[in-house]
Amino acid sequence: MRRDEDSGTPSDAGAHGDVDAHPGTGVPQGPGAHPRPGVRRGAVARRWARRAVWPAALALALTAGALGLGSPAGADPAPGGLPGAVDEILADPRMDGGGASVVIADAATGETLYAHRPDERLMPASNTKLATSAAAMELLGPGYTFRTDVLSTGVRRGSVLVGDLYLRGTGDPTALAADYDRLAAEVAAAGIKRVTGRLVADDTRFDAQRLGRSWAGDDESSYYSAQISALTVAPDTDYDAGTVIVEAVPGAAAGDRPKVTITPPTSYVRVENRGTTVPAGQRDTLSVERRHGTNTIVVSGQIPLGAAATKEWVTVWEPTGYAAAVFRDALRGHGVRIGGPDLLGRAVPEGARQLAVHRSMPLGELLVPFMKLSNNMHAEALTKAMGYETAGSGSWGAGLDAIEGYLAKAGVDAGTIRQVDGSGLSRMDNFPADQLVKLLLAVRDAPWYRDWHAALPVACAPGRFEGGTLRSRMCGTPAALNARAKTGSLTGASALSGYVKDADGRELVYGIVLNNYLASSVKPLEDAIVVTLARSRKGGAEAEVETVRPTGARSGEAPTDLECSWIKPRVC
Repeated sequence: MRRDEDSGTPSDAGAHGDVDAHPGTGVPQGPGAHPRPGVRRGAVARRWARRAVWPAALALALTAGALGLGSPAGADPAPGGLPGAVDEILADPRMDGGGASVVIADAATGETLYAHRPDERLMPASNTKLATSAAAMELLGPGYTFRTDVLSTGVRRGSVLVGDLYLRGTGDPTALAADYDRLAAEVAAAGIKRVTGRLVADDTRFDAQRLGRSWAGDDESSYYSAQISALTVAPDTDYDAGTVIVEAVPGAAAGDRPKVTITPPTSYVRVENRGTTVPAGQRDTLSVERRHGTNTIVVSGQIPLGAAATKEWVTVWEPTGYAAAVFRDALRGHGVRIGGPDLLGRAVPEGARQLAVHRSMPLGELLVPFMKLSNNMHAEALTKAMGYETAGSGSWGAGLDAIEGYLAKAGVDAGTIRQVDGSGLSRMDNFPADQLVKLLLAVRDAPWYRDWHAALPVACAPGRFEGGTLRSRMCGTPAALNARAKTGSLTGASALSGYVKDADGRELVYGIVLNNYLASSVKPLEDAIVVTLARSRKGGAEAEVETVRPTGARSGEAPTDLECSWIKPRVC
């Protein structure tokens, strides 16, 4: 696997548009939409999957088809069988001047049924997560958990702890304010009411490199580009680590400042409220952005009376300090006072005594929010965790070496790809479709495959933890509730790789990577290929196959520069 040394310095390459990828189709979200605080989404997803939801989901998918929602246009018999059908789709004018790498194979035999520039290296965007997640399941195991500890080397004198209190993280991207509150409650339950020393935040499990290689500088405050630390906080049960949720509503009267709240409540960030409430009917221009290199969040623009709340997920600068601040507040809430300041990045001394511990959900469950919602921070935390567990170094370099080693053992030609982060946010990542398909074939024999496969988004499945980034795509087609795949979206880069069963029940594997197009979206082409596969029948490459014509650009459809799950609070 080709990889330059990590610099961690963000660049201006690949700025993304803040737009919705695929408007919703009216399909309800299901119970995974916004669970109660403290409810683990992995557990929710598993309980949801065990319920009898698929009959209802099928009805919804068929209804969507009857209404003409989200499905590719009509079909025609294609000369040349499957190759001719896919070639016809790729000839769509939206790909003029662009690059495509597409491979389709029989899952059972591994036979290649179609190949278009199979070894052409292109940006896979979030399809990179296929490699990262599979490597994590193999190297860390489905039962792997992240641990957060509270420790001390101090001396107890009644209710007073003489010395420092340590908070040690190992990279948990799912740690909520409620989890830090439970840790604080355990400290208080031990009888400690005052700590004479400092609150020391030990984030040394990972290195100090906070941002991935060539991540776009103008994404700095965007939640999908949060800084990576072994100690962090997620503000919600999507587990968007390293961010706060900023919500602004109109003031009581025109001329008033908007009312702004932060979740979780913390003084670690400061709000600079420059916004103005204007009379009803005027344009809503309110924006929320963090000032570079600081934790000052600027609210500016205008919001009309009666307008809906403006809600933004915003990254923090230095998530270790964020975790320490949230934990200090939680201790205070439980009657525990810290005498000294916060100290960041200092390792816990040998011989420290444990006072409290929290363990994350196991990796097998974490895969659900990670893959369904294409969470970049989960990918990077797992990459550094793999580096630590395999080489004793919680760095991107060590983690990427671990992924490369796994891919080689899985039969992927690591010498033909370049991976510089775990998520695919970097525009330096390069994968050809044939290697994605090799990986998708290889993992089918892994003992953890069932959990991994279940974590892939499902076409037209209701609920964010079932359909994920595919919940409004391919509805009303044979691919609905059939195709499972990882999506990928960056400016000028789109990908879809996964599995689908054809009309005879034969499972097919596909890798589709499209780059360098100027059209607002090429996702209808990806969908048309997968629906064509779902409608096809076994009979050799030259068997008659109906070509599904891609839908035209939707009226008012915005560019698909981001994964639809990244456009909060909208839904896919």
